[in-house]
Amino acid sequence: MYKLYYAPNNASLAPHFILHHVQADYELVLVDRKAKAQKSTAYLALNPAGRIPTLLVDQQAIFESSAICIHLCELFPEYGLMPAIDEPQRPLFFQWLAYLNNTLQTALMARYYPQRHTQDESGWAAVIAAQDKLISEALGIINSQLSHQPYLLGARLTACDYFLFMLAGWALPVNPSPFDFPHLAAYLKRMATKPVIQSVCAVEGISLAAFG
Repeated sequence: MYKLYYAPNNASLAPHFILHHVQADYELVLVDRKAKAQKSTAYLALNPAGRIPTLLVDQQAIFESSAICIHLCELFPEYGLMPAIDEPQRPLFFQWLAYLNNTLQTALMARYYPQRHTQDESGWAAVIAAQDKLISEALGIINSQLSHQPYLLGARLTACDYFLFMLAGWALPVNPSPFDFPHLAAYLKRMATKPVIQSVCAVEGISLAAFG
């Protein structure tokens, strides 16, 4: 039994997609962000960073969304969500997951939480504007990658695609939005039809209407 500490439409979404995809026996534990439960003593004992998600595997706690995704892929290799060690696409898997995590997600977090980057409230608009530029650049690179293939790594869906779908959902309010990039927009609409995404989003109360 796996236990995923999550919040709806949080960084736990990609691991949630993967757990559902591999048909794992798992339990969801809601972390109440409004009550700052992620900063509670009990939660910090599992995840000293005080962030969501945390995955409990055989009493071992793992945090950081991308690390959890990799670990789940390795635990369930038969589902092919990460290329095997002898496949040429394996380094590309790590490349794209790192890019999504370190570039797109980082820019999105800075955009939505500018107060974490400057204590001067008058500077928040400048932080947001700078992140919007970085987000647009990242979406453009991803759009180009999808111009000649159905998924980030080619013909096969991987955990990178679940991670990208999570981040793209967060980026919808940004101008330009993911839907302003034609190849990315078509990709997201295809992804939104997948049973895994529909089932998990239904559980978390995430509307897919924008992807219709």
